Amino acid sequence: MKKLLVLFIVLCTVSCKKYVVSFEQPTNMKLDNLKLEVFLDKEKVQEINLKATEALPTYETVGLSVSGEGKHLLQVKAKDTTFNFEVKYPEEKYVRIITNLKTNGKIHVGILKQNYKYKS
Repeated sequence: MKKLLVLFIVLCTVSCKKYVVSFEQPTNMKLDNLKLEVFLDKEKVQEINLKATEALPTYETVGLSVSGEGKHLLQVKAKDTTFNFEVKYPEEKYVRIITNLKTNGKIHVGILKQNYKYKS
């Protein structure tokens, strides 16, 4: 039974389609401990707390499952603002989300999408 379970986990890991989403940790200390809520097709899938760093940005990476045709609505909520992005699998399976603070003090969330891994 254990072998069957291990085989199932391995097959699911290999065959399951996933978006690889990396959240850039900011260098702006005003964004430290900012909570981001991540929704895929309006369903909450992840909650990220940003940890500001004074050095180079670091990344927290998660895998979000793809279903159906691979076209999904990715939403990121920061405080009282929701940012909407359309992502397509497999053309845009690697996603990087970047949070910035504008000069007027408002938070902005940007996205980069591509079909191959980002180089850190």
